[in-house]
Amino acid sequence: MPGKDDTQRDEGTAARSRRRFPGLSSRAYEHPADRSALVALRKLSGFDTVFKALSGLIPERSLRLLFLSDSVRVSEEQFPHLHDMLRDACYILDMPKVPAMYVSQDPKPGAMCVGLDEPVIVLTTGLVELLDEEEMRAVVGHEAGHALSGHAVYRTVLLFLTTLAVRISWIPLGNVAVMAIVTALREWFRKSELSADRAGLLVGQDVQASMRGLMKLAGGNHLHEMNVDAFLRQAEEYEAGGDLRDSVLKILNVLPRSHPFTTVRAAELRRWAASRDFQRLMDGHYPRREDDKEASVTDAFRESAASYADTVRTSADPLFKLVGGATDRIRRGFNGSADNAGGGTGA
Repeated sequence: MPGKDDTQRDEGTAARSRRRFPGLSSRAYEHPADRSALVALRKLSGFDTVFKALSGLIPERSLRLLFLSDSVRVSEEQFPHLHDMLRDACYILDMPKVPAMYVSQDPKPGAMCVGLDEPVIVLTTGLVELLDEEEMRAVVGHEAGHALSGHAVYRTVLLFLTTLAVRISWIPLGNVAVMAIVTALREWFRKSELSADRAGLLVGQDVQASMRGLMKLAGGNHLHEMNVDAFLRQAEEYEAGGDLRDSVLKILNVLPRSHPFTTVRAAELRRWAASRDFQRLMDGHYPRREDDKEASVTDAFRESAASYADTVRTSADPLFKLVGGATDRIRRGFNGSADNAGGGTGA
């Protein structure tokens, strides 16, 4: 990786100028719901102990050996353009270490970041063949964002528990207990995907490339047949819903998924790219990693509650309209109790 004061990028990266974010904290781009969950987990007493115990059950060594033996490790000698992109993404986000990255033979476009001790990024050949350079840069930045946020740990646990649920499905009530945890983790992970999309935009700094990549994930390599504005209108139509039956069906459709629907991701990313928060970040005003220990759990939950309340208030979904008043009352009650408590728990 280039040095801290080195403004030159690896050969093969985009020639256009892109801003770098020294000392960037992942809190700068994390979705409020994702951030509140992560801050709470990091502050939870005994959390590290539980995960260390659980790590003994998760075959991480086996996973690494599998990638090493049956995938292609990205390096200066293999997929050098992806190697340059990864180093560049880590340089832009000022990551302390460049994670390993592999390309795995799979015609279905996909990518993931897994690992307990050290994150590993895996791209499928279907994805590599589908995206152009700038679209792929956003995806590599997306996965680097997962690594910087520590999402790889929880994703690995989610994969393990999903497999475990299948294996113990014959045990009465055993599968129910595990699936309850899996469902909760999936809800968090869907929000973490929105965070990683933001990290991808910070790396690529090209919102149109990010939009194109998401459209291709939905409709394949047929850009001449697709239109960003029309694609975003699909998200508006989906979010507007119909009647209460459609609202319930949307919930049932999304429950088994680890990722939000593609049109929803595109709409969320476009909104963030147009926000004042994004502009301030691009102007150099953002949280630093050195201040992460001072992050307040209460402030994070307050932001999460405000985000959900805003989503409910502005949504055209019939179910959201129905619960909108109750959500505002809950948020006001939470803010009031937090203020009375003197601002909540800080590190």
